Amino acid sequence: MSGRAQSRPNLKMKYTINNKGFKNSFTSCFNNKASSLFFAFFFLFSFVSFSQQVTSSIDSTKIKIGEQATFRIQVEADSTDLVVFPEGQTFLPLEMIESYKVDTTKKDARFQFIKKYGLTQFDSGNYTIPKQKILIGDKTFYTDSLKILVNNIAVDTTKQGLYDIKPIIEVEKSASDWWKTLLIILAILSVAGGLIYWFVWRKKPLSKEEKIALLPPYERAKLALKQLDESHYLEHSELKEYYSELTFIIRKYLDEKVYDRALESTTDELIYRLNLLKDGNQIDISKEDIKNLDNILKRADLVKFAKSAPDIELAKLDRNTIDLEIDHVKEALPEPTKEEKLLDQQYKEELERKKQQRKKLITGAAILGLFIAIFVGFGMKYGFTYVKDTLFGHDNKELLEGHWVRSEYGIPPIDVSTPKVLKRDNPPVPKDISEQVQTTTFVYGTLQNEFSISLSTTRFQQQAENEEQQKVDPIKIAEESITKLEREGVTDIFVKQEKFATPNGAEGLKTFGTLKIPVSETDNYNEAHYALLQFISDNSEVLQQIMLIWPMDDTYADRISERIINSIELKKDEQ
Repeated sequence: MSGRAQSRPNLKMKYTINNKGFKNSFTSCFNNKASSLFFAFFFLFSFVSFSQQVTSSIDSTKIKIGEQATFRIQVEADSTDLVVFPEGQTFLPLEMIESYKVDTTKKDARFQFIKKYGLTQFDSGNYTIPKQKILIGDKTFYTDSLKILVNNIAVDTTKQGLYDIKPIIEVEKSASDWWKTLLIILAILSVAGGLIYWFVWRKKPLSKEEKIALLPPYERAKLALKQLDESHYLEHSELKEYYSELTFIIRKYLDEKVYDRALESTTDELIYRLNLLKDGNQIDISKEDIKNLDNILKRADLVKFAKSAPDIELAKLDRNTIDLEIDHVKEALPEPTKEEKLLDQQYKEELERKKQQRKKLITGAAILGLFIAIFVGFGMKYGFTYVKDTLFGHDNKELLEGHWVRSEYGIPPIDVSTPKVLKRDNPPVPKDISEQVQTTTFVYGTLQNEFSISLSTTRFQQQAENEEQQKVDPIKIAEESITKLEREGVTDIFVKQEKFATPNGAEGLKTFGTLKIPVSETDNYNEAHYALLQFISDNSEVLQQIMLIWPMDDTYADRISERIINSIELKKDEQ
């Protein structure tokens, strides 16, 4: 069951405008032949009465372009009658440029009202001033339609020179602020990309320490001895520092090529391990070499820990001995097998792969951090929802910011701006009333879409039997439209109504509120807003309706509907 909250009077309706109501409503109005004859007589009588009370004239039936013609309406009425003259641009295709005050004079027991209008036209041709409606009390009268000729202004070419048409000048489109945002983003990306390249992907020149670290252990040990010779330890009798460097060189070399704990072992432990490796035939080093290493390492321990001070020449001799022992150890080491070389190559490739993976990880983290920073920055300025919808897309946002179309629909036309062109979709009309009723409908979207618009114009070709039946009740029509929505499965329709006026002064009824639309093939419902705008001509010959339905809690859809409603303008139908 659908719920409906309403706040409007329950009035009777003389015409019901829906697919099922057309037939029953209009058949009773137009099938009574006797009533039609009576109506014709009544209309003729009214016309005779009108001719006696209302007259119209124009001061000139020929004017030049832009020249003013004065249109004059004269009305005779009782002192108690309220006389209402036409206002606004009701003289189309002529343009009213001035509306003069009403001139009132008394003639016997009646009053004579004279109303003047200044009219003009800026295109040459034959034009017709349409009939104008005048209200006298509770009766409606119309003036005669008058012809007027608008002539071109003659130009004396002998006195006024003629010139060629000026060429088309291209005008640059006014720049918006989007390029500033683009420049900011490009600047941020450029700086971030430069930093990532410089610190992560750039092939940096190797430092002196890095170049030494890449050398093989033997060459690195030889280079270290050369650097020790260039030091000034012996010149300043700094034997402790000298022997510390010397023993570190031989221990480092043994640690990398012979015993991987040579740096952390004591002298006795290291010599014991070397003898053990020799006895196991794992290294072809002589006992004399091991003894020389033992003597130098123990002498270095005395210098470092017992403050022993050997002769400078002995220190130089120890340096040369270490140089020779490095050569002997290199010669004693077995040649690496193919498997060992392959493992070493795989190890290097694995190191390179991990290095590249680390670079990619750093780059990915930097890009992610940059994206988050840009999102937060623009989100704080423009709103996080707007930035998200810009990045990932939003149907109604694209409609709102897309190219809008302003067009006229139906006769008389409804001038309105919409995000898309409305397509004609006329509903079927029963054959027995098709001659009396003409309906044109234009739509965009359906109930299941994010946004839908329906615009219709219904014209009634014949008059009703009497003035009472001629009037169309917009409240009743709105009720029928809501009932039609309920038949389509829409529920919980909340109804509010108020008067509505377009920017050009056309007044109508606005029915609006909220509703729930069923989601196809599910048991779920989508909440939405709706607005139904209705306009009825003064003689109830034309009914114009605009229906909009858009999702709830959607700021883009709210702005679209507001923009459409504010753009609606109704144009008068020429008499």
